[in-house]
Amino acid sequence: MAPVPVELSYCIVNTAQRELLVGCLDAVAAERATLSAAGVATEVLVLDNCSADGSAGAARGHAATDEVIATGERRGKAANDTLLLQRARGHFCLLLNEDSELRPGASAALLAALHENPEAAAAGAALLRPDGSRHPSAWRFPTPGTALAAAVALHKWLTVQSRGSTTRQVDWAQSAALLVRREAAEQIDFFDPVFFVYSDEVDFCKRLRDAGWSTLYVPAAEAVHHEQLSTGAVPEKRIVELSRNRDRYMRKHHTPGAARAVRWLTAWTYAARAVAAVGLPGHEPRRYWRHVTATLRPDRGEGLREAAFEHNRGGPRL
Repeated sequence: MAPVPVELSYCIVNTAQRELLVGCLDAVAAERATLSAAGVATEVLVLDNCSADGSAGAARGHAATDEVIATGERRGKAANDTLLLQRARGHFCLLLNEDSELRPGASAALLAALHENPEAAAAGAALLRPDGSRHPSAWRFPTPGTALAAAVALHKWLTVQSRGSTTRQVDWAQSAALLVRREAAEQIDFFDPVFFVYSDEVDFCKRLRDAGWSTLYVPAAEAVHHEQLSTGAVPEKRIVELSRNRDRYMRKHHTPGAARAVRWLTAWTYAARAVAAVGLPGHEPRRYWRHVTATLRPDRGEGLREAAFEHNRGGPRL
């Protein structure tokens, strides 16, 4: 008897976060069991991004895992997601960070959204904080207009699109839990590796839109996002990487003038936050100010790309 074609490939990227990875796989195992009972064939691919904490071994030993790809050097998220999409056999691929934990029924809700909307190439889950509250996970594409909205404190109303209780079309959704129609990803040549991390999924969804596809936000699908990438180590390098790739996206898809306007408006927003943070407990004015300087000069400083290069040379670990 011929094997049942794979409908859904779970594609997980892990970078030295063994405990979070195990939690992610535990949730995926429960999702696979539910889908299997409904006759949906799945597979689980884990890409371990040159970790030294036993992550690859933990993935291989987990009952949910079908294949582990252990890289010999640390690479960017865009490159790793592309490798997983190319290796996957499923018609649909659910991209997950190791710090994402699917809630029951999330996979089925995302699959249903793409089956019901054949013009859609991607569907993002609603992301939850560990306390269960939702945080933004889908937005309008970056433009001078969205930067202005943030500068005048209207970002939540004019830019954030992850709201409401029904599936809706959005500009882009976060790749922490993003279901992708594989044929559409292949059509646009997957993720652009020039985006090491940050803005990679923005560029991906923009190129999908330019190719005639759409992206959905699916609030019925939920995933707890522990935000390791946002709150983990080396915040200085993350700020630099965030700023340089925001500017890279603007220069790729907009005019030099538009990119310059976004730099100045975004810097003004962070400067205002730095001033406000002086009198607010739990806020760091210096960190906000570092966003200002990195935004104005995105060509300066060392980011996560350089940190990965040092890691690969045997230098200080991330």
